Amino acid sequence: MPRNTSKGALERLQERIRTADRGWFFAAVADQVSERRLERGLSQRELAELVGTTQSAIARLERGGRPPRIDTLLRIADALDCELVVDLKPRR
Repeated sequence: MPRNTSKGALERLQERIRTADRGWFFAAVADQVSERRLERGLSQRELAELVGTTQSAIARLERGGRPPRIDTLLRIADALDCELVVDLKPRR
């Protein structure tokens, strides 16, 4: 670590990097949900009814406004006739 870099600054930088990665991940999920919903010819309201949530919750998810809970993602995957795949890979 360079001399003029404090431990706190390094930790803040690492957190910003982690947060950016999460943002990218949830944006990718949001895009996939939106694309699959449109492929299936469903409106946000119709998908929400199948999932047991509200149209505004689906809209927020598709905008990347708030990361969905895993149980919500499982219901969305089921409603879109998809498998939800979560893959943990060791960091390089």
